[in-house]
Parts: sequence; C-alpha cells; structure tokens
Amino acid sequence: MKKVLIITYYWPPAGGPGVQRWLKFVKYLRSFEVEPVVYVPENPSYPIIDKSFEAEVPPGIKVLKEKIFEPYSIAGIFSKKDTETISSGIIQKEENQSPLQKAMLYIRGNYFIPDARKFWIKPSVNFLKKEIENHDYKAIITTGPPHSLHLIGLNLKKETGCKWIADFRDPWTQIGYHEKLKLNESSREKHEKLESEVLNTADHIITTSFTTKAEFETKTSKPITVITNGFDSEVNSNTVEKKKFEVAHIGSLLSGRNPENLWKALHQLLDEHKDFRKEFQLKLAGKVSEVVLESIKDSGLEEYLVNEGYVSHSKALQMQRQATVLLLIEIDSIETRGIIPGKLFEYLASRTPILAIGPDKWDAERIITETNSGKVFSYADAPKIKEHIFGLFQKYQQGEPVRDSHDIEKYHRKALTGKLAKLINGI
Repeated sequence: MKKVLIITYYWPPAGGPGVQRWLKFVKYLRSFEVEPVVYVPENPSYPIIDKSFEAEVPPGIKVLKEKIFEPYSIAGIFSKKDTETISSGIIQKEENQSPLQKAMLYIRGNYFIPDARKFWIKPSVNFLKKEIENHDYKAIITTGPPHSLHLIGLNLKKETGCKWIADFRDPWTQIGYHEKLKLNESSREKHEKLESEVLNTADHIITTSFTTKAEFETKTSKPITVITNGFDSEVNSNTVEKKKFEVAHIGSLLSGRNPENLWKALHQLLDEHKDFRKEFQLKLAGKVSEVVLESIKDSGLEEYLVNEGYVSHSKALQMQRQATVLLLIEIDSIETRGIIPGKLFEYLASRTPILAIGPDKWDAERIITETNSGKVFSYADAPKIKEHIFGLFQKYQQGEPVRDSHDIEKYHRKALTGKLAKLINGI
C-alpha cells in the first residue's frame, strides 16, 4: 500500500467546509490502496469547532502534530469577533469597517505573507524533512488556504526532491477578499511571486473549480486536475410526499446573497394565483441576514416564511429531501464565478430540483446542467424565474415528478477519492 503525507491546517475538531474535503479523502483512500498520514498543527486556532467530525477519522490513521505560533490568538485579546471573522475570510465593506478592523486587515495583508500561519512553515519543514527521510512516501500533498502550507510543500520539494501535489480549495491572488487586504505594491508582488513559484514547482496541481483551473493555466504549464468537493450520503431514491409547495434554502444566507428579484417573483405568483397562495411555503435554515429577512418581509412573503434558524447536519439533509425546490444563491460578481458551494453536492444527493441564482459563467451552472438537477438564473432574470417556479408548481399540483437528475454518483466522496488515488499513483 502506497503512503502519502497530507499536510493540512484544518482537521477535527475543526468545523466548517474546510475540514471536510481532506477528512473525506482520508476516509476512503485505503479503499484504493493508499495509506494516508496526516500532518496538522498541535495547537491550532480554529474559528469553528465541530467535535462530531472526530468520529469520521478512520481508526489507525497516523496523525503527526507540531506546534504552531498563531498571531490570531494574540489579536483575539483585542477583538475575538473581528479576529475570527478576518481569519475565516469574511471581510466587510470598507465603509462598514471599524478603525481596529482596518488596522488588522493592513497588518494581515502586509506583514503576514502569504497569511498568518506563515510561522508554521520553518518548524514544519524541519520536522517533516526527517519524517520523509525515514519513511517511504509516494507523494506529499498540501492543501490551502491557508496557502502558507503550500510553502511547506515548496521547501520540502526543494530539500528532499519528493513528489508534491498542491491542492487549492480556493484561489490565491484571485480569491474574493484578496483585494480587501489593503496590500501595498511590494506585498502584492510577494504574493504573486510566491504563487508563481508554487504553481511552477509542484508536480501536479488540484483545484476545486473549473475557473481556478483556467486561471492557473495562464500561470503554469504544470498538469492541473479539477477534483470538486462532493457528498457523502446515499443518493435519495425515494419519493417523499410533499405537504406544501416548499421552496427552501438550507445554509447561511448573508446580505450579499439577497435575491430580491426572486422574492418579487414569488410575490407576483402569490398575487396572481389563488392555488399558489394555498400551497406555497418559504423555508430557511441556517444563519440568515437581517437584510434578507427585511427584504422578504417587504416583498409580502412574511406570512409564508418558516425560519428554522441553525439546524443539525442530519436535520438539514432531511429538510433537503422534504423540500419541493432548493435554492442555491451566490454573490453576483466576477470573483465568485469559481465558487461551487459545498451544499450543492448535498442538494444533488437529495435529488430535489435546484433553483440557482448567481453570476454569469458560474461553475456551479456547469454541474447543475450536466446532471439535469435544476435551472440556473442571473439576478436580473425575474420573469424567467417566475415562469420556472410556476412550471414546477403546476407539476406539483398534477402529482408529476419534478426531478429528473442523472450522473450524480460521480460526485460521491468515494468516487472523487478514486480520482485522487489515480492521480497519486500516476505521479
């Protein structure tokens, strides 16, 4: 069985989507004759904790740990909330930033390059160099962000000659918040130089989106493979009886993802069709911005709204299967074209039709279209959105099945791990 060394910052008990990708790969790699060894920080500063993920770590997996110096732990003395927000990449518009937030962003962008985990690079290289010399590894894999982990891979590649795969869960210099870090010209050049060195030194590059792959292809001739995120539940093969024509959004719905034209379209349908008024329900689960809730209220939808708040993951999966239509919303900008929300894959497994609203040339549209799992609209498509929803409602009224998706199994985490294992074996 071939061994690979996986270098990741996020690992249980960390919560959120960042931990799930490599936790799931580790879960299935042994099925493809690959033995994973995982390297993580001993004392990380995670913004989200979810101890339930610990139960998914396969028994007997070797986990190496080395201490990390975390500047965010010091910054948290001044403002824990601001520190956790910035460390997770959520940055407010400049006009809404406090003087402390502006100062923290300037320091983060210009003094911690590529990011605040840079202090883990040198001790990790010293520690792992001995590990690689004493054990036979087929390859090492670094995953970022934080992109400082790719610099661990870069240095290990230079010092040991090991095969190295760099996995980009998000872009580097083209990530949505990069321009908000108040970078001076020198800092910008350092980011670009480090990114170029990583892209042109790694033996293989993995991205989670087609847009990021296309961007990197302009910067390197090294091979690049897209391995998206996926789902780890069974594909729903049962038809769940629908008690209402329920349009649902499961997950965070923040102010930047406020589909006002959707609310207007729903209001018009309620105003024009008596049957729609009797059957319609709008259900939200997860953190919802007050801006979004106010917009829903202003559109006359408040009496039809069921706001569940935060729910467990198992409850979320159940709600996805019970809904008639699932909403997938992304910010309308060029920078978000390459974002494929993790919940899309759970939506696919539920086999509930998806109504997606996002930017033009959105990567999620490619997946939704090829699996015939729903329809994708721009924010300006109010008439088309209204027509589509009413068409689904008519099928619902007539008892016709509204789902006709296919080719979903290739997005199961085990199938995606098979793709990764093939890449590892071929390197």
